[in-house]
Formats: sequence, structure tokens, C-alpha cells
Amino acid sequence: MIPFSVLDLSPVIRGATPGDALRNSRDLAIHAEGLGFHRYWLAEHHNMTGIASAATSIVIGYVAEATKTIRVGSGGIMLPNHAPLVIAEQFGTLASLYPGRIDLGLGRAPGTDQGTARALRRALGPSDDRFPEDVQELQFFLGPQQPGQTVRAVPGMGTNVPIWLLGSSLFSARLAAELGLPFAFASHFAPDLMMKALEVYRTMFRPSETLDKPYAMLGINVVAADTDEEARRLFTSQQQAFWNLRRGAPGQLPPPVNTMDGVWTPMEKAQVDHALSCAVVGSPDTVREGLAAFIQRTGADELIITAQIYDHEARKRSYTIVAEQHAQLAARAAA
Repeated sequence: MIPFSVLDLSPVIRGATPGDALRNSRDLAIHAEGLGFHRYWLAEHHNMTGIASAATSIVIGYVAEATKTIRVGSGGIMLPNHAPLVIAEQFGTLASLYPGRIDLGLGRAPGTDQGTARALRRALGPSDDRFPEDVQELQFFLGPQQPGQTVRAVPGMGTNVPIWLLGSSLFSARLAAELGLPFAFASHFAPDLMMKALEVYRTMFRPSETLDKPYAMLGINVVAADTDEEARRLFTSQQQAFWNLRRGAPGQLPPPVNTMDGVWTPMEKAQVDHALSCAVVGSPDTVREGLAAFIQRTGADELIITAQIYDHEARKRSYTIVAEQHAQLAARAAA
């Protein structure tokens, strides 16, 4: 059975603080480790009052310090916002403190609005222009010292922190294939090109020192509860938050509602349903069969599961149900 992992946006629920969200993230990571999840990744977003993981490398350290075995990493670091040397030093430091447990997922979007991107970068240009070179420069700084090399990442040099490329289009699929890197696709919010990106990545893949064959991880929304009805109610928090983001009014994660009727129009519902179509929402049986169908359809090598749930204990319960269904699927596969 393929591994299951966790993608955490460190949600700040309505009326709470970023500190509350970060403490919840650490608690969820401890819980996920106990359940047997493979990785725990955090995402870089800026100027969003509902997401607390902007300083992603710091949050990774906070989570890694509280756990013992689960891999902890970025899903991802938005590399155009940073100099490769700075990221090499940050993740080299993390790898030195928590050896064998740190992942470095890289994206090329700003993770924010254009005004904030300008404040982060000082100058804006197409992210495609330098991204491939920046990825390779980062690999260089994390690799062994080369003859005549005078600029080094300390810590960082020689740590060979595993690099992943993240994407929601074909660009990163092609680049990951060309560089022989593992690839993670953001199907949890951008499903349209998922199957095409997988095809491009798998057919164009070139083996490297890092990886001898393609390895694709897919994002999927999973909200699990004891009944289908309760899971659908919990999912309304994410539906509301996603629509607020789409209409340019992002905020803290709202509490669930019993029905979305009157909250959105039929057209808005259709747009959100489409964007969040890679989602499994329901009871344990619904979740097990939905995950099995998604794996069969995509041939994913790993799933990274995200759950934007208002109540922290309900979010932990959701991941518990997922872990239980993962065990059942593994038993089914072994039979």
C-alpha cells in the first residue's frame, strides 16, 4: 500500500491567533506520527490571516523538535521569494538538527497576492525565467563541496536534503522529469491538469543520482467523520474559505454550517466543487472506497492529505479515520 502523508496549512480559525494555529499544527504532527503517516509538510503563504505558516522553515523546526520519526518538510517553499543560498542554509540547518527527516518541496508561485510578492521580492518578473536555474543552484549548495568553490552553505553543504518539485501545471512536471526529481501535484485545489501532468512527468522522466524512476505524490482533500452527513458539514469550512479566497476576500477559517444554501450561488457552488473535486468527504466506508478509487485512477506513488477543519479535535479524528482506512486498504492489497 502506498504511503499517506499530511499537508498542513496551519489554519487560523475565526477568533483564534496564529500562535493557536501553530500549537495545533505541532499537536497534529505528533498525532499523525503516532498514526503512521509518512511525512508532515507545511506550506508557505503570505499576507493571509487564515494561514500561520509563512515562516515555513521555522515552523518545520518547531514541528520536527516535537516529533521523532515522521519526515517534516515544505509543501512548499516558494523559491522565487528567496535566494537559493538562504534556503540551503535554512534547510541545511534543519537537516543538521534533524538528520534524515527533512524534505524540501519547492514551488514557483509567490504564495500570495502581487503587492505582497513585490514586498517579498522587491522586483517582480516571470517566475519561469530563473526557477530551473535556482533549483539547480540550490542542489549545488546542498551537495558536496566542489573544487574551487568559494561560496558555501554552512550548514547545508553536503547534507543533500531531498528536493521535490511542486506544481499545478505542466511546467514543474517537465522540469521534475528533466532533473530526475520526485514530483508533487497540487490536485487538491487545481485538478484540471493532474492526469496530463502525471503523463508528462512519467514519460519524460530521466533517471538521476537522486531517483531512478518517477515518483509522484498527489494532494487530496479528505474530511472524515463518523457519518457522511457530519463530514459534509465539516467540509463547509473549507468550501467557505476557498470561495472567500477566490473572490479576493481571504480570512480566517470559518466555522462549519449545516447547509451552504444561501451562502453561495449555484454558479459559485459549481466553481468550488470543480476546484475541490479531488476530495473524499464522508464516513469511514466512504473515505476508504474514495481513496481506493483515486489511487487506482491515478497510479499515485503517495498521497498527501489536507483537511481544513475548524475544530481541532475533529481534524485529528479525521486523520485517525484516514489512518484506519489506510490500514484496511493495505490489508486488502496484501490479501
